[in-house]
Amino acid sequence: MLWGISLSFCAFAGWLFLALALENAPVATGLLAGCFLIIAITMLAGTVLFMHDITPVLMLIGLLIVLYSMFVWWRDVIAESQAGDHTPVVRIGLRLGFIMFIMSEVMFFAAWFWAFFKFALFPMPEVDVQTLPTAVGPIGHFGPDQGAMFDPWDLPLINTVILLLSGCTVTWAHHDLIENKRSGLIWGLIATVFLGAAFTIFQAYEYSHASFPFGTDEFGSVFFMATGFHGFHVIIGTIFLTVCLLRARAGQFTPNQHVGFEAAAWYWHFVDVVWLFLFACVYIWAHAVWAH
Repeated sequence: MLWGISLSFCAFAGWLFLALALENAPVATGLLAGCFLIIAITMLAGTVLFMHDITPVLMLIGLLIVLYSMFVWWRDVIAESQAGDHTPVVRIGLRLGFIMFIMSEVMFFAAWFWAFFKFALFPMPEVDVQTLPTAVGPIGHFGPDQGAMFDPWDLPLINTVILLLSGCTVTWAHHDLIENKRSGLIWGLIATVFLGAAFTIFQAYEYSHASFPFGTDEFGSVFFMATGFHGFHVIIGTIFLTVCLLRARAGQFTPNQHVGFEAAAWYWHFVDVVWLFLFACVYIWAHAVWAH
């Protein structure tokens, strides 16, 4: 994960630096882009050192600087919005940018579904590396031991209902914002944040009672990486909606200008849809195949 963040930040910083150079941007702006590039390289180098068991210090320093940069950038975007700088054209750009971000997230989760079905339908044979040139080996095994799979109609179903309800409450908040009903907006966001937190707690409880560990085989790795990254997205979405709740209470959203809330709602619906696919494939289908 940190590898991905580091490389993405490096690519963004490098693109920004090159774009500003081609546009003959002011020196101060070019220096800012150069600082972004240095920060990204610092985090990338620190991640390499950490993965080689040398030291995590440089990685943590880079991560903290990246998080601070993200905070300052979002703070400035909100300030620009309140100052009236978000014209209709700017809002279109922000929406398109967030749509592209969600598309990249779709491809990210598509990779985990690809891995799941690849190992499920075409399991790899267990080959001894010492006899690799001549080994044929039996058909590989994928899936938990008998009886170890979660019952999809127990806690996973409860989590599914929770996320579906949260999708309804965030839609309720959105419609009341458009109709300028501040009370419905705030209570809808409160309910959504509460449901998101409840999902995270139940997911943690499910993990603590898993009978198969992470990393021992392909199934455990794919299961915990796919559902774990989804849980991480739920946490990020809950934080996103909490910020929207605070901004709504401060009166920063209007019926005609609420791009930040739209982005949070789109992100939350994306999280809902991903969970429905996970529930159908990783829980229901897997339980039907490997439970007995």
